[in-house]
Amino acid sequence: MDDLFRKAVLGQFEAALAMLRQCIQQCPAELWESTVAEMTVRQIAYHTLFFVDVYLSPDEQAFTLRPLHEIGGDETQPVICPGLDQATTLGYLEVCLEKLRTTLAGETEETFRGESGFARLRFSRAELHLYNLRHVQHHTGQLSAHLRRLDENSRGRESLRWISTGWR
Repeated sequence: MDDLFRKAVLGQFEAALAMLRQCIQQCPAELWESTVAEMTVRQIAYHTLFFVDVYLSPDEQAFTLRPLHEIGGDETQPVICPGLDQATTLGYLEVCLEKLRTTLAGETEETFRGESGFARLRFSRAELHLYNLRHVQHHTGQLSAHLRRLDENSRGRESLRWISTGWR
């Protein structure tokens, strides 16, 4: 069962990250600092990836800040972080994609059934992966709708397409 679950989660998580990548890549420079709700596109993209990175760690104590967090900020603190430029954000997405693949490859039925490793998230590690995936989907939908609404040159941002599974 754990291999089936691992493959399903990997396929869906890769697809969600690929759709986020489309939003980041295709965001016109003049919209990178535009506001969506209370944050900018830059901040939302960074926030999303920061927590992908955090929740792919074995537990909250195992997560360590990377050098790029010195620029983008520490989202575990109660402040809105500045985020990164588009190119660095795309690089961070690649880091998170590799961490996703490595993390899921190392999961076992026992670890999937174990606790999430995050005190405020009182559910299994398996559910943590789904929770993390839903977080990516939430913010990707936010960014996609924002870009389609505001980018006058996008013709509805037809190039932001649905990806059913896997990294594309």
